[in-house]
Amino acid sequence: MRIQVRRTGGFAGIERRGEVDTSGRPDAAEWRALAERAVASGRGTPPAGVPDGFGYRITVDDRTVYCADPRLTEDQRELISRVLKEGA
Repeated sequence: MRIQVRRTGGFAGIERRGEVDTSGRPDAAEWRALAERAVASGRGTPPAGVPDGFGYRITVDDRTVYCADPRLTEDQRELISRVLKEGA
């Protein structure tokens, strides 16, 4: 499974991207479950955010969803954090 996260917005407007390929990882099942929950709560189009907030595009294999601060689910927040940390 290939998981990509793109973060845009914020005070400085700097884009950040991360990608994790779970193939062959011992924790692949954990990543899959988290990614599926995060994507299930996403939207098909970018939601309206808040001033200086972050907007996110999450792509899991061939499915892309959007979400934005401050209305992230816990699963989205965890997935975004892990991908941006490990996949930078």
